Amino acid sequence: MNAIVAIVGRPNVGKSTLFNRLIQRREAIVDPTSGVTRDRHYGKSDWNGVSFSLIDTGGYLPQSSDVFQTEIDKQVILAIEEADAIMFMTDVEDGVHPADQDVAKLLRRTDKPVFLVVNKVDNHARLTEATEFYSLGFEKIHNISGISGSGTGELLDDLVKVLPKNEEVVDDGLPRFAVVGRPNAGKSTFINALLGEERYIVTDVAGTTRDAIDTKYNQFGFEFYLVDTAGIRRKSKVSEDVEFYSVMRSVRAIENADVCILLVDATRGFEGQDQRIFWLAARNNKGVVILVNKWDLVERETNTTKHFEAMIRKEIEPFTDVPIIFTSATNKQRIYKAVEKAVEVFQNRTKKIPTHKLNDVMLEIIQNTPPPSIKGKYVKIKFCTQLPTPYPQFAFFCNLPQYVKDPYKRFLENKIREKFDFTGVPMSIFMRKK
Repeated sequence: MNAIVAIVGRPNVGKSTLFNRLIQRREAIVDPTSGVTRDRHYGKSDWNGVSFSLIDTGGYLPQSSDVFQTEIDKQVILAIEEADAIMFMTDVEDGVHPADQDVAKLLRRTDKPVFLVVNKVDNHARLTEATEFYSLGFEKIHNISGISGSGTGELLDDLVKVLPKNEEVVDDGLPRFAVVGRPNAGKSTFINALLGEERYIVTDVAGTTRDAIDTKYNQFGFEFYLVDTAGIRRKSKVSEDVEFYSVMRSVRAIENADVCILLVDATRGFEGQDQRIFWLAARNNKGVVILVNKWDLVERETNTTKHFEAMIRKEIEPFTDVPIIFTSATNKQRIYKAVEKAVEVFQNRTKKIPTHKLNDVMLEIIQNTPPPSIKGKYVKIKFCTQLPTPYPQFAFFCNLPQYVKDPYKRFLENKIREKFDFTGVPMSIFMRKK
């Protein structure tokens, strides 16, 4: 399981620039919906063979200075509690800002590794100016330029030395199902219903569960690991931004899972945080099953399963080939159907289509509906095969791969799904030169 590194600091000091540099060309997982002022950026990075998950805590657009400082404090407290190491970003152009002093005060209380990063140090004069930041009370300053990249190598050298070693998961061949979702969606109630015991503390306070643990489940012919968060968080501690908290927790659970069971609170709808966790799983190439929980509490006159399902599928386009099940964990309605579907999705994720069978089906489809010509040039696809990867990836070999655009790749993906059933599983299509 990867360590988590959080980048904290006030807005406009260059957190996102550093984040983008560290993830390089790796795809950052962000909220796909527009108009969200509190996006959380998540990506993967590695340095000298050490991989870690990186979270940029930026994105707030506060309306007042009071709200501004309150929200920064919340994010710093969360980073202290949930991350394995923290990068504290400042800006040499502005000097030591009062908000920097407040953040530093919080960070000095933790025994987590904190790296004070002074950004925009790109000449000798600014190198001298950066010494002012020693007043924040940290032993070492890392002077960098997020835009040019200078200084980031030394920063990463020091960072990876203190990160906990990635925990190797014992692979006994059993699938791992992560139960994820926003706080108070009913995850613990769902787990308890499956296990038949009050293994997880259930309260109406969001954020009562914490560290991910695995429970082996073996009933009704199913055997797998349930990955959930367990432990008790005192009410006095539950004062943070629960959205950011649930994303950080989901990162840990999702990265180590084969299938993610996403619980959605039917009384709240499929909100931005649900979407964010969905894309976190999908972009990590995990299988997904969506459970619309608490369906027994919904007014049926204004909501139907058909209407609710259509709304969810609209929000998760273009990856809409996902099972959606309406449940009540409290009443144990359809919870075992949810397990059955998760097992099917796991089987779909590990499914291998023989090359001859794939070609027999897909080449005929391609012949009937070839890629559109571009500038008078015609693409001829001669061969396709499934790649030997942990999740479904397919390579199509042709004469002009650069002319095959995303709409046709989606057409090929949809046909593969239609003919071979890969429900619940993300898929990648690659065009290769023949």
